[in-house]
Formats: sequence, structure tokens, C-alpha cells
Amino acid sequence: MELNDRNKVFEVLKELNIECELHEHPPTPTIEEAVKYWGQMKSTHCKNLFFRNHKGNKHYLVIFEHQQQLMIRDLEQKLKQGKLSFASEKRMSKYLGVKPGSVSLFGLINDNDNHVYVFFDKNLLNSEFLSFHPNDNTASLKISQSDFQKFLIWSGNEHEFLDLY
Repeated sequence: MELNDRNKVFEVLKELNIECELHEHPPTPTIEEAVKYWGQMKSTHCKNLFFRNHKGNKHYLVIFEHQQQLMIRDLEQKLKQGKLSFASEKRMSKYLGVKPGSVSLFGLINDNDNHVYVFFDKNLLNSEFLSFHPNDNTASLKISQSDFQKFLIWSGNEHEFLDLY
């Protein structure tokens, strides 16, 4: 799959009978820029961070509500995975098939070996709708909580919900 090919995301969602609402917008590599375009989109907008451990042999996708701030040191203590650092662009491409500014839950579509472990803030379970980039930052996709759960099961990636803040 080519980097940022959101057609693959739509193919998988269709295969899983997951309904989504697409909101196109200009490229938004940061949350601060994306907020300008979410307007009428009623959902919990998610921040998606991609980390590696200090040895570089384990990778973690951390997903939480976009308005929350996490300090890496605090996150390391909560995740109990040792020292973390942001994954490089090369690692984003290899494990999620995305570029910086486009990290998303849907990157798991490209993780064929289920290498990436996913941590979610447990507060996301209280949201009726969630939104993520479709593996590129020129749109946002809104999906229901039940479809979010369906996709997560389909991905096969190990995951857990934690109290991140």
C-alpha cells in the first residue's frame, strides 16, 4: 500500500460494514490546525501518538481525547513499557503506512504482523462517536463507538484501555 492511501481505509470499513462520516479539510498536521475544521462534527476527536521503546524493538500507538496533554515521563510510568521516544518517520511508514501528521487508529490496517501495541485512554469508551484521520491528514472520519470496537477487534492488535490522565 502506498503511504496515505485512504482508499484502503474505506475498503476495510466497507468490508466490515462500518459506517463513517467523512469530513474533508486542508492538510492538518497538528491538532491545533485540525480544530479549525472540525466545526459541526460532533464526536470525540482523537490524538494519536506513535512511540518506540528505548531498544527500538517495540512500538506503541497511544490514543486519547485531543484536548488532553500527556507528558512522556508520566506516560512512561502509566504504560510501564520503559523509556519511550517518538517513532521516526521511517518507523511510521514501516509499521503504520503513514507519514508524520497522519498517525491514526486506521494505520493498524498496514500492521500485517500485529507488531504495534495500542493503548487507549479509557475515557474514550464513554464517547458515542470518535474521529480519526483516514491515514492522511486531509480529512477526518467519524465512526460510532460500536464500529470503533468492531474495527479494533478486526485489527487483531493487542490493546488495552488505561486511565491516562
